[in-house]
Amino acid sequence: MISISGLIGQAFAIALALVLAPLLLGWLGMCRAWLQSRSAPPLWQPYFMLRKLFNKDVVLAETASPLFRFAPFVVFGCMVLACAIIPTLSTDLPLAPAADALALVGVFGLARVFISLAAMDIGTSFGTLGGRREMLIGFLAEPALLMVIFTVAMIAQSTSVATIVETLAHRDFIIYPSLAFAGIAFTFVAFAENARVPVDNPATHLELTMIHEAMILEYSGRHLALIEWAACLKLYAYSCLGLALFLPWGIAERDNFMALVAAIPLLVLKLLVGGFLLALLETVNAKLRIFRAPEYLGTAFLLAVLGLLVRLLLEVKA
Repeated sequence: MISISGLIGQAFAIALALVLAPLLLGWLGMCRAWLQSRSAPPLWQPYFMLRKLFNKDVVLAETASPLFRFAPFVVFGCMVLACAIIPTLSTDLPLAPAADALALVGVFGLARVFISLAAMDIGTSFGTLGGRREMLIGFLAEPALLMVIFTVAMIAQSTSVATIVETLAHRDFIIYPSLAFAGIAFTFVAFAENARVPVDNPATHLELTMIHEAMILEYSGRHLALIEWAACLKLYAYSCLGLALFLPWGIAERDNFMALVAAIPLLVLKLLVGGFLLALLETVNAKLRIFRAPEYLGTAFLLAVLGLLVRLLLEVKA
């Protein structure tokens, strides 16, 4: 039975994601500027960008189909649903029994399919280029992400992220070497899925490098605002998923409203530290050639498989 605290926690988690996702991107931009000895943009810069885009008119190509108009709403809805599935503040989530980690991968995949099809819908060379590259990255990243989920799911004996958090955070502390391999593989996948360096660079529009930016060149107005907001939500969702799988301490248990309130500043602190580390890694790494992306994500898959094998051959017997 769904509890009142669960409904409050679910609604608050979604509202917090909508608010914190642009702030996380703004914090990441500030950290990158500081590390590169540049003047940092305001923390609220993503909000300014979204407000400007929502106030602009939508310009559509003559060849745009209904899919092109509908895709931004689907992508944004998928990212909101992903943030609702992941236990960021509490494990008492009404959506948790119906949607586990495997469904979460499907939600990310659905958003990828729609944005890629919309990019190719107009028929421009840049849109087609970006859509094909996005599908290539997704084709290589999803198996690695699934191997990471299987490794952690074997520890909790469940693919539910809420159950995984309860197992790792609210039971006896145990060191799992398999989580080290899975954590590194997840980091590789998160960089690729969120169009970050070294796979992509969101700050450039060069033909030889861009993936995400190439797919959204034909969008404008509120459609572009929804896609940019969805990109912020995806980065937030992957950050919270990594915290839930590998650093779940601080997430409240069921029917514990005070712990739910206390989890908010802890989540913000984790995101601040994670954003700084992400900016640091992007600063010290160089952009890879697009033809090196299969090697990069292949390494992530091998690390995830190693984590799974360590779990099966060493930890289970121990």
